[in-house]
Amino acid sequence: MLRMGVIHMLINEVCSKTNLTKKAIEYYVAQGLVSPSAAENGYREFSDKDVERLKVICTLRKLDVSTADIQRVLEDQNNTVLQTLSVRKELELQQDAAKQAILQKLCEGADYSEAAEDLKALEQGSTITDRLLEVFPGFFGRFIALHFAQFLNEPIQTQEQQDAYDTVIAFLDNLPPMKISADLEDFLNESTEHTGVEEVTQMLDSTRNACQNPEKYIEENRDTLEMYMKYRQTDEYRDSPAGRLMSLMKELNQSNGYNDVFIPAMKRLSVSYAEYCQKLESANEVFLNQYPKMRKS
Repeated sequence: MLRMGVIHMLINEVCSKTNLTKKAIEYYVAQGLVSPSAAENGYREFSDKDVERLKVICTLRKLDVSTADIQRVLEDQNNTVLQTLSVRKELELQQDAAKQAILQKLCEGADYSEAAEDLKALEQGSTITDRLLEVFPGFFGRFIALHFAQFLNEPIQTQEQQDAYDTVIAFLDNLPPMKISADLEDFLNESTEHTGVEEVTQMLDSTRNACQNPEKYIEENRDTLEMYMKYRQTDEYRDSPAGRLMSLMKELNQSNGYNDVFIPAMKRLSVSYAEYCQKLESANEVFLNQYPKMRKS
């Protein structure tokens, strides 16, 4: 059916083109995910655009994306919703792998009370990563959620750890929304639009490897590091969106308690994170000893 240059289809034809049932299509219409026009005879008429939208919805549903999240994806202009969903899926996969390991331990004769403690640790870690994704904007939330997830599988065994966990949750629950100017938000979204889980994981692995042998890392990357440090000292960098964004995040982390409350609490909560921080601080000292001008950067 052609009207005003646009092809309109009835639901049976749409079913054929999308491999969706009539019931599914009607459900998506009822949820407001697609809005076909109404003909004079009362039948719904779907455009090519509606059909393409239904194909997208079908793909997302097969990926276990909820209808509520699909609505957010369809409304999103910069891919951040999909990126966050991808991180959540990765965290779920990590949790599933940890649960499989606990199940295997039970098969090998481990005590059920020990398994219960391991599961509690997973739940608490999930609570923290969920909060991180909620309170930190865009890429920053995705990055630090994946970063801290690797340190959050340890059972809480002491009162100090329990107090630290409570402090972390209270901090994240009370952290005010981070305000970023529109131009910096656009820059952040555009520059990280295609930075997915794999790329973030590579960044985290690179940092861990650098901490293991900072002298080797500096030697192998000396030219790149020196070019970057030279650029960091310029007005061009300071006035650039990247420079302004890093400066803003540094100021926010100093003023909102991230550095003074959250990070110390995380060190008390997670032994592995405290050990990682020690290695990171030692590696940073090696770097600053070679490039002392960066102490003021």
